[in-house]
Amino acid sequence: MNPTPSCVLIVDDEPDLRELLQLTLLKMGLQVLAAANVADACRLLARERCDLVLTDMRLPDGEGLQVVQYIQQQQLDIPVAVITAYGSTENAVAAMKAGAFDYLAKPLSLAALRALVKSALQVREPAPAAGGEPRLLGGAAAMRDVRTMIDKLARTQAAVHISGESGTGKEQAARQIHEQSARASQPFVAVNCGAIPETLMESEFFGYRKGAFTGADADRDGFFQLAHGGTLFLDEVADLPLAMQVKLLRAIQEKKVRRLGAAQEEAVDVRLVSATHRDLVQLVEQGRFRQDLYYRLNVIGLAMPPLRELRDDLPQFVARLLQRFSAGSEQPQLDEAALQALLGYHYPGNFRELENILERAVALASDGRIRAGDLQLGASGAEAALPGAQPQDGGETLQDYLDRVERAAIDKALQASDGNRTQAARLLGVSFRSLRYRLERLGMK
Repeated sequence: MNPTPSCVLIVDDEPDLRELLQLTLLKMGLQVLAAANVADACRLLARERCDLVLTDMRLPDGEGLQVVQYIQQQQLDIPVAVITAYGSTENAVAAMKAGAFDYLAKPLSLAALRALVKSALQVREPAPAAGGEPRLLGGAAAMRDVRTMIDKLARTQAAVHISGESGTGKEQAARQIHEQSARASQPFVAVNCGAIPETLMESEFFGYRKGAFTGADADRDGFFQLAHGGTLFLDEVADLPLAMQVKLLRAIQEKKVRRLGAAQEEAVDVRLVSATHRDLVQLVEQGRFRQDLYYRLNVIGLAMPPLRELRDDLPQFVARLLQRFSAGSEQPQLDEAALQALLGYHYPGNFRELENILERAVALASDGRIRAGDLQLGASGAEAALPGAQPQDGGETLQDYLDRVERAAIDKALQASDGNRTQAARLLGVSFRSLRYRLERLGMK
């Protein structure tokens, strides 16, 4: 017995557009219902089974936003996409904040419509997160709010921008959004925008054809092709140079990319999630980040709380990390002085710094106990690493200052070890993997 086809409700007062949408969806093997205004749409929703709603924002008796709100109020498990006039980004954002799944801009692209419908009809049964456990733990109100927002974001296809201080778990949030979404079975590609040389950015993002330049001995996919069908995570997106911002904006708008050396563009289907510890609004005002790209990336925002706002959850985080770093050996115990030191520390580097502190402490612990001295909290602060370093005048942010000091400390360790990164990591009291990550994040060779 064939399964019942999914049903789509179209809400639009333009007969020609309504007919075009109906014909397109019928060709996809879907059932179609149609309404010309808010009242008719709500009546149909009350008595008919619907799996997706496509609604125009401007209707004779109200706005498409009212249809979205009706579905939310009635607790109907129906994804909604809104159709909005070109350039009416504010309306689309308002609808998605109210619970809409995605939006289409007029004039409509039928290819974009078909892609949206295929994606929307899969969203109702999202794939479970890897391992069945959320990546972001903690019972603090701020972290509960983050997880609630991620649940909502996972049901949409809108671009998400994650803000927060360095080390607050922005990539973990991006991965959790992906793992709870309909794209969970497809690739998640994470890109550190600050670690790519400017001369290689275009080929890294869009790929290249064999012979496009010296050394291009075979076709190669870029980040967009690798993430096709899944999620592309752009970390430290504020580090993109303006020239690359223009190319990225076009790729987002057209949903197509052109490899270096290729004559034709190719369609790509990716969900974009971006992040940075820097203030993008301030960078836009300074002319260092394109405003149009900012609005494309920041359709919906997610703010990650710093660790200092999650102090009640610190014992849980510490226990988890000690368990991880002690895998394969006996887990050391914190003595009371060490625990109080951890609870009282300010963590300018947030979760990443906490990981660093505990990984080092596990290595230094003796007699199965971690003492306050094993934590080396003074050495963990960037200021202690270079006592003479002071914040510069001229509006340098705390994160820029810490990055500058961290870069100097790494330089000093590399010089002392004649460029041997393994030895430099030992001098700094971090793992080789941690040092390699820091070198990439700071753009150091």
